[in-house]
Amino acid sequence: MPDASRPAPQPELTTLFATVREHFHKVIVPMWQGPGWNAELALPYESLDAGHAPLPPQRYRAMACARQLYVFASLIGEVPQAEERASALFRSLQRHFHDAEHGGWFYSIDPQGAPLDTSKDLYTHAFILFACAHYWGKVREPLVESVLNASLEVIAQRFASADGLYEASLKRDWSSTGSGPLQNPLMHLAEAFLATLSVREDANVRQALLSLCDGMFKHFIDPQQRVMMEKPLKAVDNWFEPGHQFEWYFLLASSPLLRGGKLHTALERSFGLTEQQGVSPQSGAVCAMLSLESPATPRDATQRIWAQAEYLRALTLRPGSQAALLHQLQALQQHFLHAQGWHECLDADGIVSRRDMPSTTPYHLLTCYRGLADYLA
Repeated sequence: MPDASRPAPQPELTTLFATVREHFHKVIVPMWQGPGWNAELALPYESLDAGHAPLPPQRYRAMACARQLYVFASLIGEVPQAEERASALFRSLQRHFHDAEHGGWFYSIDPQGAPLDTSKDLYTHAFILFACAHYWGKVREPLVESVLNASLEVIAQRFASADGLYEASLKRDWSSTGSGPLQNPLMHLAEAFLATLSVREDANVRQALLSLCDGMFKHFIDPQQRVMMEKPLKAVDNWFEPGHQFEWYFLLASSPLLRGGKLHTALERSFGLTEQQGVSPQSGAVCAMLSLESPATPRDATQRIWAQAEYLRALTLRPGSQAALLHQLQALQQHFLHAQGWHECLDADGIVSRRDMPSTTPYHLLTCYRGLADYLA
């Protein structure tokens, strides 16, 4: 719902957003409808080179399939053949990755379609839940909801641990690997719970989400800096990532259920610190990893397109952010997007350091652009 107290968007911002969204629809989406699609396996290739040729496949991951399912489910009604592609991806998720013996979904299959890494990780299962929630919201097919329910059940029964948190990874038979909880899969689980609640009332999911956020505040928020750490507070060799701070901020601030809670309040307080230490005021570059020293020092100054997208999306929920939004959208367009697609990574000096284009990145761009579209509505 538009905010009546917010000034009207600058025409320059609206025009630039129309340009980058057209780039997404005319350049990026066709890459994965055409050369990025392995018709034999009905799966996206993991990555394309700068000329749109698939890199020789080493594996296919369930998570990558699920992210593309989210993209094409979201584009139903906007892009020709999106519904057919979403349907094919949903079937492939079940056909290639579902573990009929132990339940849940494998991490990956080999280039011939045989199970490769048969471990069960929370990151994968969170994305399957996330994608199925979006897909079911579009098609309302009973089979899709049954997979959504199955993913919720396996997450609750197999991954759940103490304090509302969840194990990051388990063996194929669900025995322990000793991984404990980790920030990134837990964030995507929160995202998947929010996606589920956006398409149906679900008291169990609502409570699981609230408990998860309580656990994150207790075990992952540094009590001094109020930033979200990548590992639990007592872990050795810990760090924080600006991109993940911004990603969490958007999830929390965009949710009436979570906004104003302890976790949101912590990341609201540390938002300026994260910008100051993790974003270049000149180039708009978001660095990958920071230490917790004061002042923080970069542990990895790589600039990743997903972190740029998450900072942009977070800015849509910050008061008085129009100038910063325009600056960051210009930075995304000038430094990362190009006529043939995008640059996945730049080094600390802004030089392209990774030239391939993974099938997982359109998910980040689309969630960013959806946030911008809502802001400009």
